[in-house]
Amino acid sequence: MHELSIATAIVEQADERARADGADRVSAVTVRVGELSGVVPDALDFAFEMARDGTALAGARLVVEQVTARAWCGPCAEEFAVGMPPFFWCPRCDRPSTELRCGRELEIIAVE
Repeated sequence: MHELSIATAIVEQADERARADGADRVSAVTVRVGELSGVVPDALDFAFEMARDGTALAGARLVVEQVTARAWCGPCAEEFAVGMPPFFWCPRCDRPSTELRCGRELEIIAVE
């Protein structure tokens, strides 16, 4: 379960940010997780609960903002959801897309 290593990294980075801001505890961490990032949000939440113990994040909640994977079709200027499993074929002009606009994110966006 690679979510545990990801959760551990989130806890470490959030703890560093909190200490840099002079805070001794964190109440929440918000992360953006793309549909194609390979991270399962429920598994990440479970792993976060284990990783936060004994840190400034003990008791903190993890807020996960899920990002839908979207591709861009240049020939017809259409942006579309690729779904899961991903299908990179434009529903408008019936051509393959080569540009993924979003959906691979895995980033901390807020530490409270």
